[in-house]
Amino acid sequence: MSDVQPEAVGVRTHPLTSVVQGALWAAAASFGLISSIFTGDGWGDMSAVLSLVISLGGGLVVGMLVGYLSWRFTRYVIDGTELRINSGIVTKASRRIPYERIQSVDIAEPLVARVFGLAELRIEMAGGKDSRTSLRFLALADARDLRRVLLARAHGETHEGEAVEEQRTIITVVPPERVMIGTVLSLDFLFAAIGSIVLIVGAIWFGEFVVALGGIIPLGTWLAQIIAKRILQQWDFTLSRGQGGLRIERGLLSRTSQTIPFSRVQGIAIKEPFVWRRFGWLRLEVDIAGYAAHGDDEGVDSSSILLPISDRILADAVIAELIPGSAVDDVPQTAAPKRSRMFAPIGWRYRWVGANERTFVAREGWIERTTSIVPHHKTQSVELRQGPLQRRRRLATIEVHTPQGPVDADGRNLDERDARAIVLAQLDRARAARA
Repeated sequence: MSDVQPEAVGVRTHPLTSVVQGALWAAAASFGLISSIFTGDGWGDMSAVLSLVISLGGGLVVGMLVGYLSWRFTRYVIDGTELRINSGIVTKASRRIPYERIQSVDIAEPLVARVFGLAELRIEMAGGKDSRTSLRFLALADARDLRRVLLARAHGETHEGEAVEEQRTIITVVPPERVMIGTVLSLDFLFAAIGSIVLIVGAIWFGEFVVALGGIIPLGTWLAQIIAKRILQQWDFTLSRGQGGLRIERGLLSRTSQTIPFSRVQGIAIKEPFVWRRFGWLRLEVDIAGYAAHGDDEGVDSSSILLPISDRILADAVIAELIPGSAVDDVPQTAAPKRSRMFAPIGWRYRWVGANERTFVAREGWIERTTSIVPHHKTQSVELRQGPLQRRRRLATIEVHTPQGPVDADGRNLDERDARAIVLAQLDRARAARA
């Protein structure tokens, strides 16, 4: 990164950005066309092959033109106090990112960009929905160097050796075959696969393939989404530890390198699917401040998965590192009373909440057991809710609010007196922890 110096003109991203952008547009146009063909639409009487060629060519040309103009008018500047990104073709914009506001810097390598050795740099800042800034696209080596520089300056390191690679310790590497086995043994995968097979066999047996197509397409789409999110995205999953937090690297086709600073962890959810429990397996998901505001449509780096599949010993070690003193087994439990079974005839037996000196814990679910862990100082607010039927049964629901994400620390249909006492006690714990 010797060319990244404070200067008024700034530095452009990689010249092949326009080619990558064009390929992404072409892929999106082709995907849209294929979807419309399957749903019975399309481009009139034009053949499917010709339509596909036109969509590919048109998407490539338009994407390359837009990508070139974007590349031509985008520059980034690093000075002593901030990163500045200047962009805009007609309307000029200058995004200024003070180093002290940088929370994390992630690297995403979409499949097309990987072909050219390029990557996208995604910068998360303290803030809400507009807290993310990205640079598309840089050479992978430059993206890694720039990440090191930005993280070093965000931590107040301005000496000459700030771009030295941070020393990291590998915590675990999840083998792809274990991810595949876990996916195949998940109930939603089994339902989608069995449903698709039954529909295909039935269509062949009764000769009504066109009618069955209406069910096969959504089931097949569901199956493809499960495979993409749980196998392709989590392929070669590597979790490592550094001075500032954990780093997750994953992906078969598109590769991402995601950083989770310790200070941004708002809570952890332990997911134990029905079949997995027989093998002692579980999945860890995490609430990260700011990530949920972007949604999943901006890439897999917004994923909340901390460990896609793990045994209990490794999971407990990772949880203890992120939230010390959060041993679930040591938490005094307040369970839902028997009179709450009208709201959950089976699930009421598995609902309880509790707290120790460091965390609030809530558990529920019998098909997929979920345990949510929230540090007291991350509690945003606490709510007590009671509907008319709950009042008749002397029940109430409490919610410990955290940022949007997989952690759902709720105590549903508890005894109303217990619920009020838990709410007041949790407010006191949160105030004391923040103080």
